[in-house]
Amino acid sequence: MAGTLREVTASGQAADTSHGADAGQSPGSPATAAQVTDELLELSLGYLYSAALHTAARFHIADHLGAGPRTAGELAAVAGLDASYLYRVLRLLATKGVFREDDEARFHLTPLAQLLRTDTEQSLRDYVLVRGEPVFWQSAARLHEAVRTGTNAFESVYGVPFYDHIAADPELGRAFNSSMAAFSQVLSDTVVDSFDFSGCTSAVDVGGGRGGLLRTVLLRNPHMTGILLDLESVVAGHVLDVPELAGRWSAVAGDFFASVPSGADIYLLKHVLASWQDDECVRILRTCRTAMPAHGRLLVVNALIPPGNEPHAGKTGDVLMMTVLNGRGRTRTEYEALLAASGFTVTRVLDTSSHASVIEAVPAG
Repeated sequence: MAGTLREVTASGQAADTSHGADAGQSPGSPATAAQVTDELLELSLGYLYSAALHTAARFHIADHLGAGPRTAGELAAVAGLDASYLYRVLRLLATKGVFREDDEARFHLTPLAQLLRTDTEQSLRDYVLVRGEPVFWQSAARLHEAVRTGTNAFESVYGVPFYDHIAADPELGRAFNSSMAAFSQVLSDTVVDSFDFSGCTSAVDVGGGRGGLLRTVLLRNPHMTGILLDLESVVAGHVLDVPELAGRWSAVAGDFFASVPSGADIYLLKHVLASWQDDECVRILRTCRTAMPAHGRLLVVNALIPPGNEPHAGKTGDVLMMTVLNGRGRTRTEYEALLAASGFTVTRVLDTSSHASVIEAVPAG
């Protein structure tokens, strides 16, 4: 419920809890040379885990385990695969907690594997599947060129910006939009839990994809109406047409660099700004500022990169932006600067998850 999550104060920042060379080791048990060597070698082969995860998603292995544990041979028979090769892939994934092998060589679902099923509301199967496609791993393979030149890795491989490429490939575009909808749905409940919409009557979901966040807002707040804005090819697959929302929504095809619907109480920008460079973010934010009434509020939903050496989704996402898009992950201070440059004042920041903090801003006086 609103107010139950930790609210970040103006000076609140995560402490640096790393321990230098011993980070990741148990207190009082420094790593041996062999352990350090093993860890580095394992990191260098991290792409194999991504490939294995993509393989399990592609062949619906988690779905095939829905009725109970099976051997690799049984799974291979139903999925049309080679049993020996499948076993080796599942054995590797089991080392990371994706599936579990028992003493009879049967594989079981685990909490991680459950997210690969297609028949659950929290499914991330589409997200995992698309992130294993060539557009992502070929771009990642050019990360060194991006670092050397300061240019986008994807464009060095494909010759056009990412969104132009998927617009020209309808099948890939649909798969990507579906993957983002899967990712979005996982976070929507958390975001809506963190903010009190009771005093709002209308919302515009700017660049809202298929409208997963807007749907959650409207389902939780039956007094509200909403507008979804995104490209025509994206809003065509919206998820708003459900009986509970009848007459309370509209889906509008448009360009958020040009204009957004005006007059709403709340404007939502979820996982939009991280996809763009600073000057483009300012353009998007100013477009929203122009459309907003004086009492309007803007909610920017993005990961906020903390200081220190601890793992964080924002740090991973930032490198993903470097390889595929022209955007970047940002700290709280960096987002506040963008908002100030666009005519907004930040009123508070709600720390909901590593993937999605909520920055509330209002038009500057």
